[in-house]
Amino acid sequence: MNSKRTLRQLSVLAATMSLSLSALAVDITGAGATFPAAIYNKWAEAYKAATKSQVNYQAIGSSGGVKQIKARTVDFGGSDAPLTESDLDAAGLVQVPTVMGGVTIVINVPGIESGKLKLDGPSTADIFRGAIKKWNDPVIGAQNPGLKLPDLAITLVFRSDGSGTTYVFSNYLAKQSASFKSEVGAGNNVNWPANGVGGKGNAGVAANVQKIVGTIGYVDIADAMKNRMTFAALKNKAGKHIVPSQESIADAAAGANFKVKGMAPDLLDQAHKNAWPITSATYVLAYAKGTDAARQKGVVDFFSWALNNGQKMATELGFVPLPASVAKMVETEMNDVK
Repeated sequence: MNSKRTLRQLSVLAATMSLSLSALAVDITGAGATFPAAIYNKWAEAYKAATKSQVNYQAIGSSGGVKQIKARTVDFGGSDAPLTESDLDAAGLVQVPTVMGGVTIVINVPGIESGKLKLDGPSTADIFRGAIKKWNDPVIGAQNPGLKLPDLAITLVFRSDGSGTTYVFSNYLAKQSASFKSEVGAGNNVNWPANGVGGKGNAGVAANVQKIVGTIGYVDIADAMKNRMTFAALKNKAGKHIVPSQESIADAAAGANFKVKGMAPDLLDQAHKNAWPITSATYVLAYAKGTDAARQKGVVDFFSWALNNGQKMATELGFVPLPASVAKMVETEMNDVK
């Protein structure tokens, strides 16, 4: 009898604890960059299993994420294009990085395998401003002796939506070429030349590159790896042609100074000999002072949990975890979310 009574008591206790946990569970919503969507959704799934709290994230592009967090229609925003210190202060926002990645150059050119085509920054800028129009152009040929380049028109594939990936890629090219900067520009939306095809989200660009022969586009490394795309090798600041990888992205971030407002150092074209030149972080935007204490705490709890429990998941999906020292800085910065 005593054992049965004990079992009943334990069952009641377990049910009570379950109800208490459900009562404490807080659902939060976010929206923004498509690049981190896969890892945010993976973290959300694991977080719900651990805490019963639901995190909903809509991948609508960095521009959309910034607009929604400023309009206070979501609990957090996601952006690959970091906000400036003055913009953060004006909007009353806290900004922290969550994972790192890189923008890759992907191609669909018959007979050319992944990593075999070599480009440098200026020639890539000339391709994406429309000055180099064919794959057998002498400028490309000079960098690829012995590689058979077809007499085939180059078709550009770019983001049709406001995009942090475009922000990172166009800023890199603008650093390589004054002509690109003046003709195309640098930002979430730029003036791509007419000989191109738009795609919504990284997935849209990846799909168009894969299905249209003669294309070149830019896609974040996680999507490019997932789709087994053909990479171009890119010459870095140290003069070495690098194929994008999680290791080359980590090397690019190794010497960066994250001790700045908004924790957004310039990771482009770093000097490390193995650095991938188009490295970036993706960022979460939260309210420094929110109107709902429980939801504010929910944002802090979710991303704190992810930093401590989700790094292996990030690696498995093709992302690069923050350096341990930076992760600690992020946790400290999140204390400003009230």
